[in-house]
Amino acid sequence: MRPNVYPDQQARLRILQHAAFWTAVLIILTVIYGAGMPDYWIAIGVVALFLPIHIAYFYSIGYIIIPKFFHKKTRIEFFTLLFAAVVLSTLAFRLVEIFIADPIIYNAVKKTDPTFVWKKMDGSFWDQLTKPVYLISAFEQTNIFVWIALSVKFFKMWFERRQAAMEAELNFLKGQLHPHFLFNTLNNLYALTLNQSPQSPSVVMGLSEILRYMLYEANTDVVGLERDIKIVESYIELEKIRYGARLDINFSINGLSPEFKIAPLLILPLVENAFKHGASEQVGQAWINIDLRIKNKYLKFKISNSRPEQDALKDPKSHHVSIGLANVRKRLEILYPSAHQLKILEEDEMFAVILELELDKKIEIAA
Repeated sequence: MRPNVYPDQQARLRILQHAAFWTAVLIILTVIYGAGMPDYWIAIGVVALFLPIHIAYFYSIGYIIIPKFFHKKTRIEFFTLLFAAVVLSTLAFRLVEIFIADPIIYNAVKKTDPTFVWKKMDGSFWDQLTKPVYLISAFEQTNIFVWIALSVKFFKMWFERRQAAMEAELNFLKGQLHPHFLFNTLNNLYALTLNQSPQSPSVVMGLSEILRYMLYEANTDVVGLERDIKIVESYIELEKIRYGARLDINFSINGLSPEFKIAPLLILPLVENAFKHGASEQVGQAWINIDLRIKNKYLKFKISNSRPEQDALKDPKSHHVSIGLANVRKRLEILYPSAHQLKILEEDEMFAVILELELDKKIEIAA
């Protein structure tokens, strides 16, 4: 996420970026056209004459015609104005050539070569203005850098919209976790209170800690992996209270270090999914094995759980279309698009989910 920038700082930055672009255009055109002129000072002066036409053309299209008319239901106004801008800029370019630029270039060359004859200046004003070859040349020279600039603007607009859409989708997906998790945990608490279990207060306190993390600490791009795993352990402790002796759970951790960061709430839904589709649906003894390993900033998380016997009669895909897994999959595709693997294994007696993740490859979403 980009750091906060005040509006006046943003405005100054944009002005500097635009000024730098047009300065670069001036230098590039001077180098290109200066090779055919007596010296580069004349070239830079001539190019500077045309620069206001390029600038007016670009800003009229990029900041007036496209923003105000492109998205209207009828495109007649848009294409009419676009055509008018193209024609007017080409004519303006040609007029500056005829009345100012061509005479300057002609007189400069004439000083070094008195025999120089330039057919471009032959004929009356109307003859010069309407010669197709020079109109086409004026059109090309007017449009080349303007449409490069517009292409950059279009790409920036597309990128910003894409980033905004990704941010909105991530917020939506992260928001789904809260009610989903809360619903399941409140069900657990309800079962304990029905039995008047003395462990109910512990569940409330554990739930409070997890919700505090979800609402406040997880509202960032990344969190400390150690903290995220601590919340997972807190959730497991809540589930242990619920299932008691009929649940055998093992959680091994190797290579965890304080410097590791991760997008929040990617691992917790995988653990919750194992309880929901394993222990909670199984009559009698159930088991869950969890293994977390980090090596060279490469995380491998594997969780497997016993599969209820009656589950073999259900849709075999029911396990991995759950809200939690679908949510994690979508978030991984957005945040770690080419730096993760999420595998789901289903066998007769067990489910397993394996997440492999490059911790330092998370992409940044612009605010």
